[in-house]
Amino acid sequence: MKKAKEDRLRLGKELQKDQSGEAKEVKIRLGTDVQDDQSEEAEDKLRLGKDVQDEEVEEERNNNIGTFLTTEHRNLRGQSEVSPVTRSPPWMGQAPSTPAAAPVHPSKSKLKPTVLISPPPPMHDDQANSPPPPPPPHDLITDRVVSSDDDHISTLPDECLACVFQSLSSGDRKRCSLVCRRWLRVEGQSRHRLSLHARSDLLSAVPYLFARFDAVTKLALKCDRKSKSIGDEGLVLISRHCRNLTRLKLRACRELTDAGLAVFARNCKGLKKLSCGSCTFGAKGMNAVLDNCSSLEELSVKRLHGLTDGEPAAEPIRPGVTATSLKTICLKELYNGQCFGPLIIGSKNLRTLKIFRCSGDWDTLLELITSRVTGMVEIHLERLQVSDTGVTAISNCMYLEILNLVKTPECTNLGLKAVAENCKLLRKIHIDGWKTNRIGDDGLIAVAKHCQNLQELVLIGINPTRLSLELIAANCQNLERLALCGSETVGDVEISCIAAKCITLKKLCIKSCPVSNHGMEALARGCPNLVKVKVKKCRGVTCEGADWLRTSRGSLAVNLDTGENDHQDASASDSNAHENGLEMPPPPVAAQGGGGGANAALSGAGRSMSFKARLGLTAGRNLVVCTFRRWSSFTSSSRHN
Repeated sequence: MKKAKEDRLRLGKELQKDQSGEAKEVKIRLGTDVQDDQSEEAEDKLRLGKDVQDEEVEEERNNNIGTFLTTEHRNLRGQSEVSPVTRSPPWMGQAPSTPAAAPVHPSKSKLKPTVLISPPPPMHDDQANSPPPPPPPHDLITDRVVSSDDDHISTLPDECLACVFQSLSSGDRKRCSLVCRRWLRVEGQSRHRLSLHARSDLLSAVPYLFARFDAVTKLALKCDRKSKSIGDEGLVLISRHCRNLTRLKLRACRELTDAGLAVFARNCKGLKKLSCGSCTFGAKGMNAVLDNCSSLEELSVKRLHGLTDGEPAAEPIRPGVTATSLKTICLKELYNGQCFGPLIIGSKNLRTLKIFRCSGDWDTLLELITSRVTGMVEIHLERLQVSDTGVTAISNCMYLEILNLVKTPECTNLGLKAVAENCKLLRKIHIDGWKTNRIGDDGLIAVAKHCQNLQELVLIGINPTRLSLELIAANCQNLERLALCGSETVGDVEISCIAAKCITLKKLCIKSCPVSNHGMEALARGCPNLVKVKVKKCRGVTCEGADWLRTSRGSLAVNLDTGENDHQDASASDSNAHENGLEMPPPPVAAQGGGGGANAALSGAGRSMSFKARLGLTAGRNLVVCTFRRWSSFTSSSRHN
């Protein structure tokens, strides 16, 4: 019993010892865990306190940067608004103004704007179920929030910006050049065409102008009659700055001489087109251009007063180095125009020849020209002393496509028949018979038989009948444009014939013809491809007839003009009125007085007006001009495309 009692005591002590040890270990472990938790909690509090402090510092720094950027932007705006702007000089025709100081955009600052994020405002009950606002836009490249103040134009290359400027009008380009210095520079370097008022005070501005516009290839110098024009010194200075010039237009530059033009030609040998009008240099200056500019392709000369000075027999103008490059020659209102004969004959690759109102007998010269130059495709003769001899000589040009015979009263059916029989590629024929009745059915029947590629036919002051018109409609299946003006024989019967036979006709112009509403009814039933009709000064056609035609052909554009105050003159040559001008030069005078003031100018103008009156040179814009200028350009573009 005693032994059993001792065993129980020993077991109790061991159990108590084990329990106390385990409890002590648990307490120690629990104490360690609590201490660890307290340490982690303290560390979390320290970390959270540091984060809050960093956020407060960051927010304060952002506020300071936003305030700085806002202040800087306002200062820059104020500077750009008060900075003085220098206006364009009075001699510039298209040059934009130059700003004195260019503002710097805020996006160019070294400090980048920071987007500040504020806590959202409390939502009302009615907004709880509304969809969340869309996220702010991001830049796809940098993946950052795009601010409304970002300037993408500043990153656009100069080449792209120049392409944008080239699509703008001259006025818009001027305004764009005032935005900043970069736009001013890019606009100037990308401008290839420039027009200047060529007064004498332009000389001092030439270095500045062409330092800014250093890429100009097409230059126009124009001066009015009341001002003194630029002289040789100015033209030479321009040629030194514009070595790459390809086109030059001179208008009323009366101070230029042969010497100045010769220096210009030596400096600008890449010239391709020269147009001069009302200038005073003569044959020597023209020959200097032809001897130096081997790339010259187009030459247009109008009222070159230097050719009338001195002896009547002017120095001949030779082709020089342009014998193979010259393709277009246009002579207008020249008293000694035949001195250009050697130039025309020597231009082997000449394609277009236009001669307007030049004095002298041209039959012999046309025979010489067409015997040497047979590849011409366009010939325009207006108010020339030329007969069937000269027109027959034109028939040597077998590749002729465009023929204009305007107010050449000595031409008859004989000359037109010769051209029609040999020039079978004719596409456009304009004839103004000046109501001389020398060209009629015989010549037009020859055109109908041999010129089956005819697309455009303009007859002014010609009296065709149904016989010739029906044959033209039947044989010329490509005829798209037809104009009948001042024809006493074109009535309802002829219009009905055209409506029934001209299947491909698209444009029809009728002026001062005895046509009535019955002709309009015929047009409503025929010409299935007709898109436009112009009727002017046809007394038999009323507004009711035109309205009925519009109603019957919904897609047809009908233009009716019953005006009685317009001039009867309907010359097709006025389609070049913007080039030809309406003024004849004064007749050559043997001796000029030294007084030369306003009286001399008035007397010269009086002589010019009386000279024009004697020749009957009254001109005005007419229906045929407005119609066929657009038609021809449309046809040319469609043919090339």
